Amino acid sequence: MLVEEIMNKDVITLSPNDGIESALKLLNEYHIRHIPIVDQQNCVVGIVSDRDVRDASPSIFDAPEQSAQLKNPIESIMTTPVTTVHPLDFVEEVAGIFYEQEIACVPVTRNDELIGIITEKDMLDTLIQLTGTNVQSSQIEVKVINKPGILPQVTQVFGKRKVNISSVLIYPYKPDSNYKIIVIRIQTMNPLPTIEDLKAEGYEVLWPHLPGMSS
Repeated sequence: MLVEEIMNKDVITLSPNDGIESALKLLNEYHIRHIPIVDQQNCVVGIVSDRDVRDASPSIFDAPEQSAQLKNPIESIMTTPVTTVHPLDFVEEVAGIFYEQEIACVPVTRNDELIGIITEKDMLDTLIQLTGTNVQSSQIEVKVINKPGILPQVTQVFGKRKVNISSVLIYPYKPDSNYKIIVIRIQTMNPLPTIEDLKAEGYEVLWPHLPGMSS
């Protein structure tokens, strides 16, 4: 899946000379957590978060004259330089950026011009879609040998039963690198016949654990 498929194109922005007070109003009005800061060419020069604005805002216990700091330009608190991504980048790569840099938002640029934004919520929504948990389905986890061609062999079993597969994920079997786990979600509320088929073909089903059935 590409970044351009999940990015939000309606981006709220500010210029470096806008006041902190403007950022505070936009954050509250649009219920957002990040605002990219752009120059006259719509190039990203910084970014501010709700935490940045909150830390720069006066406390209710401060003297009235302290509120003047809200008039300071947004460039005084913005983070720069800013990590950006391209619309043709893969979403999986962006997830790695979020994790490695411990950030919650990335602007999307093309030819240095801002065209969108991706947030943590966008990434979570995408993960839900990729895993198929947004539709009624049953999850089956199968332990298989880590060798080429094993995935089509396993899915053949599902094909014979004519069940619709919502998603397929593969991850390592940590106790033994010679094996891996294939997680398949199928659009049926009764996975028992498919599980029986898998066992008949010699596959080890780790989930679900059904009463009276060994894995």
